[in-house]
Amino acid sequence: MLTVYTDDHLQRNVRTELHGGLLVPPHECPERVAYVLQQLHAAALGEIVAPTRYGLEPVLRVHEPNFVEFLSTAWADWHAAGNRGEAIPDCWPARRMMQRCPTSITGKLGYYAMAGETSIGPGTWEAAQAAADVALTAAAHLDAGAHAAFALCRPPGHHAGYDLYGGYCFLNNAAIAAQSLLDRGAQRIAILDVDFHHGNGTQDIFYHRDDVLYVSLHGDPAEAFPYFSGYADETGSGAGAGYTLNLPMPRATPFSVWQQALTVGLDRVRAYAPDALIVSLGVDTFENDPISFFKLSSADFSTYGRMIAGLRLPTLFAFEGGYAVADVGVNTVNVLTGFEGA
Repeated sequence: MLTVYTDDHLQRNVRTELHGGLLVPPHECPERVAYVLQQLHAAALGEIVAPTRYGLEPVLRVHEPNFVEFLSTAWADWHAAGNRGEAIPDCWPARRMMQRCPTSITGKLGYYAMAGETSIGPGTWEAAQAAADVALTAAAHLDAGAHAAFALCRPPGHHAGYDLYGGYCFLNNAAIAAQSLLDRGAQRIAILDVDFHHGNGTQDIFYHRDDVLYVSLHGDPAEAFPYFSGYADETGSGAGAGYTLNLPMPRATPFSVWQQALTVGLDRVRAYAPDALIVSLGVDTFENDPISFFKLSSADFSTYGRMIAGLRLPTLFAFEGGYAVADVGVNTVNVLTGFEGA
């Protein structure tokens, strides 16, 4: 399996995350990718290539232009305003408040942020652009006939909506890749999100469409981030009615239960008969993940990689979450080797 990767992801190396009432070192850190690369080399999974640069045109196919412009200048604007720390919002347009974008950079942060834990620092925009290029390059390999590709994206993407960032995500790598495959001639794409947290951003982008099926397995939003998205009764709207499938599960869900949910999700993908599958590959379902509450073991990741392979679809894996840092590489590569060995 081909892997697409770039050291440009290192340009995002912020020092602060709002967690538990404190500013702490971020859970989403560059070391995560280093562990994945280490395991990719150990497994000799295949060639690792650099991404092609695609510019903003494919990004703007799924994200609102003013939002993209905001991301591209946010750090410079924050710094120019005299702020000394990293950029974190402190005010949001809550219920019954005006939904109008301010001119102040502090106001813009609140307008475009869906959560307050994710700081913006130098290099954040450059890393986000590079992650989108990684996903687009992997999609191009699929379009050229590859049976599978792994987009080693950082920062992750599935919480980034049409005009929202947060959850460590800025541009939605999986959504950008899906749209690029449609633009290259695919008729239907399925996105299977196995990250512990609901991919509210991916759902947001495709909720009203029938050319992308979105299936997500995740922690019950009554108890888990992002809290306000991912309930089972969110099934799509308008032309997209019935093309979103959310499978939320409670605290301490074991693999046996999670596997049953995956079977339901895979059956829905199979019935949809897409031209390709994109897997939002978060491994924070791991039993020792510090900010999640499912109970998958490392061996379970190999098992479900084999299950996904059973669809026999061209498959793009896009790297998402996973915060038990020392185990992220093993768990990620177990999925990929399970898929390849099926």
